[in-house]
Parts: sequence; C-alpha cells; structure tokens
Amino acid sequence: MTGFITHCWKSAGFDLRRNCRWLLWAWLMACAPVWAQTSSADMTEFKVERQDGSLLLNAQLKLELGPAVEDALIKGLAVHFVAEAEVMRDRWYWYDKKLGTAARYYRLAFQPLTRRWRLNVSSEPIAHSGVTSSLSQNFESLQEAIDVVRRQTSWKLADMSDIDPDARQHVAYRFRLDVSQLPRPFQIAAGNQADWRLEIARSLRLSADMVR
Repeated sequence: MTGFITHCWKSAGFDLRRNCRWLLWAWLMACAPVWAQTSSADMTEFKVERQDGSLLLNAQLKLELGPAVEDALIKGLAVHFVAEAEVMRDRWYWYDKKLGTAARYYRLAFQPLTRRWRLNVSSEPIAHSGVTSSLSQNFESLQEAIDVVRRQTSWKLADMSDIDPDARQHVAYRFRLDVSQLPRPFQIAAGNQADWRLEIARSLRLSADMVR
C-alpha cells in the first residue's frame, strides 16, 4: 500500500523522499541560532556615464553571504540573485515613464564532484535547471564567484537620444536574493531568517550636465 501511495505521489510530480528531506532541512534552517544571521548587502559605488551615445550604469556591491546561505549552497541548493535598473522620466500627471532598463540574473551553485562553484549569468530569468542561454563560469572558491556578482559595469540603460536634457529623470536600482526560486519549504523557512533577506534599493537623479 505504501508503495502504491509513493507511486501516486511521484506520478503527480512529487518525490516523497526528496520533499521530506527539503522539509527537514528547512525546519533545521528555521531553528538555526540567531548568531548565524550575518548576511549583508550594501552599495559602495553607483553611477552612470555617457559613452558612444548610450547611458551606462556602473555599480559595485558589498555583498556577504551568511553561514545559513553558504551551508545551503554546499548541501546542493542553488541560490538566485536579481539585479535590475531602470531609467525613469518624472511625470506629475501620471506614472513615471520608463526610458530604458537593464537586468542581470545570477544562479550560483556548488558542484560536489569537482568541488567548484558554477555561476550562470543572463539578461533573462534563469530556469531552475540553469539551462538557458546564460553565460556559465566555474570558480575555485565561493568568493571568486561572488566577486562577479558584486561588479556590475557598463550596463546599457538607454540610448542618449531617448534622454531629454530638460526633463527630470532618475535611475532606480534594485538588487535582491530571489527567495521565490528556492524549494517551497525553504521559501517558508527563509522568511524567518535575516540571512536570506538580502536586498538593496537605490535611486540616482540624472543631472543636466550628465545628460547634455
């Protein structure tokens, strides 16, 4: 009878053993001591520049992963990050108008067999399997992989022809750890841990000298 129930669950897209493992792991993560909550995220550089008729973004992050996140990575869980930037024109009579946008999606995973770290980077959302048109890089250490996420240089936000030098415009930036990509049990547990709540939001007003 148990075998029949397990077969039915698998037929419906569930693996009892795997889901029980995720649930147990998520419970242990939720019960982790407070002192382990040491993830942090900040921005040390945030600027835009003109180059070859384009408005480019340069950002540098101060990003540190806490023990809970690192432990999850080592145990085989992939972690996703999202960085997004938009150029907006202020409009007092309606919503601000979007002039341009840029985004990067990161998937970070540990490979136990090779003891290396794999980072996928794409301008489009990355599937759970990581198999997309993303650029894949392998690193010897976690810090080397995180360094790539920290440096965000020469992102094209918009063509200068779309920027009005006489209008009020700004760049809105956001970086976050995408908890929605975690297995469902982890999403619930991660909501109670500061280690998983990594997010940065910044806004930069474009000056007239910058866009003329």
